[in-house]
Amino acid sequence: MEESPWKESIKRYFEEFMYFFFPEEAKEIDFEMGYEFLDKELDKILRDSEIGKKLADVLAKVCLKSGEERWLLIHVEVQGYYQKSFEERMYVYNYRIYDFYGVDVVSLAILTDRSRSYRPVEYRRTFGNFELRFKFPMVKLIDYMGREEELSKEENPFALFVRAYLEEISRDKDVDEKMLVKLSLIKELYRRGYDKEKILSLYKFIDWIITLPEEATKKFHEEIKKYEEEKKMPYITTAEKIGMEKGIQIGIQQGIQQGIQQGIQQGLLLEAQESLLEVLEERFEIVPKSIVKKIKEIDSREVVKGLFRIAMRVNSIEEFETKLNKAMK
Repeated sequence: MEESPWKESIKRYFEEFMYFFFPEEAKEIDFEMGYEFLDKELDKILRDSEIGKKLADVLAKVCLKSGEERWLLIHVEVQGYYQKSFEERMYVYNYRIYDFYGVDVVSLAILTDRSRSYRPVEYRRTFGNFELRFKFPMVKLIDYMGREEELSKEENPFALFVRAYLEEISRDKDVDEKMLVKLSLIKELYRRGYDKEKILSLYKFIDWIITLPEEATKKFHEEIKKYEEEKKMPYITTAEKIGMEKGIQIGIQQGIQQGIQQGIQQGLLLEAQESLLEVLEERFEIVPKSIVKKIKEIDSREVVKGLFRIAMRVNSIEEFETKLNKAMK
């Protein structure tokens, strides 16, 4: 499965990520010595674990200014919602890596849910004089609400990501306003003078966070294409590039604009289907193949988005399947 924009962005802008969200820990890291992402190690641990692999876990090996080596386990709860076992899962991930490799692991968490009261920071077990306490740094994106002006002055790309997140959760129903805000954020990338690669990576993240209905998405991409043409961008337009990266090659290979647009729309649908499956796996762990097959057969992104909201609320996978069957009729 393709890496989520969160995971991709953390790995691409790792130093900026650490200084923005975890400055105290970042101060101890010697970034000039380089760092290494341990994807294979993390995949093995989580594959062997009953809890399974999550969408945006990142394991990085860094060198501290003291000369020590440290492994950082960064967990981003991308489809953020309350989960009773979150603290336990953080603890289990940590000790499994320690047990397997015999190295100290520092666990960090980013939560994107909208609850101000849900703040998991500690896993604790007690019995008589026995006590186990596992405490980890945690950041909630909703805590940045009210600091939008401050964020707009930040050059750190994660300040831009947080702004996009805040806009998304505060404008759920106003499609026109969301599109204007999304256009403004994307145009800001060009005004900052970023190069092609950085614009594409930041565009992809914002495009993923701020979602629009299909018609509004089409209009949005047309506006971006027009803006890029006005600015005489010397490379293929960002909107077209995003569509290509989703793997829709027919129209692209022929150079047909209609095919490119179809690629963009198909890519958005595939991404929505993957996100829905991720949240089902997160909540219920095992997703029957029959449900996976039905989700893959849905040809409307709007239907998938509606099912995503249902998946966040139902109490069982059976209840979800009942509602899925109704949505497909």
